[in-house]
Amino acid sequence: MTERDRLPLERRRLLGLLGAGAIAGLAGCSGDDDEADDEDEDGTDERLIEPNMEHPGDDPVDFTGDQDCPVCGMPPTNYSRWNAQLAHEDGTGAIFDTTGCLFAYVAAMASDSPIENAWTMDYETRDLVDATEAHYVLITDETAVDDPMTINPRAFGDEDDALEFVEDWDAEELTEDDIIGLEDVDRDVAMIYRASRI
Repeated sequence: MTERDRLPLERRRLLGLLGAGAIAGLAGCSGDDDEADDEDEDGTDERLIEPNMEHPGDDPVDFTGDQDCPVCGMPPTNYSRWNAQLAHEDGTGAIFDTTGCLFAYVAAMASDSPIENAWTMDYETRDLVDATEAHYVLITDETAVDDPMTINPRAFGDEDDALEFVEDWDAEELTEDDIIGLEDVDRDVAMIYRASRI
């Protein structure tokens, strides 16, 4: 075999390795979390999410660029329209870049300390409202929106605003049953928005 005959094989090998590396890199960006693959003590593969900050509890704290969402790791300041936060009775808390991440945390929180207070951005007014009193519209059509993290529930401080949104939403058939409170969020609901994170 001559030197010239070996070159195409080496080029093919290099291209194959580059292709395999690209596929592995894309798989790492797919949103699957290694922690989600680990089985818990009870034999399930459900991830629990820890609070990631101290929180005074009485009032919301400012959203800053040095905070990260405990669910997805993104800073909340990147998505100010979607921010949420909560405080536990033990003085810990968490800040979220989106309402979808808030749902994931509520459904999979590791803390045994009850939630003392929570706040979320109203989808219409863009004001911070009491997340425990808010009304969340469960949209599920990913193709109809351009949300951070693919898709997020819509939070409204006023129930009438949530009902109006349901009536005006054309992408899918929604009813009053698609409006829930934070107390109704469980793992099944959170999986709509962050299946790869919990």
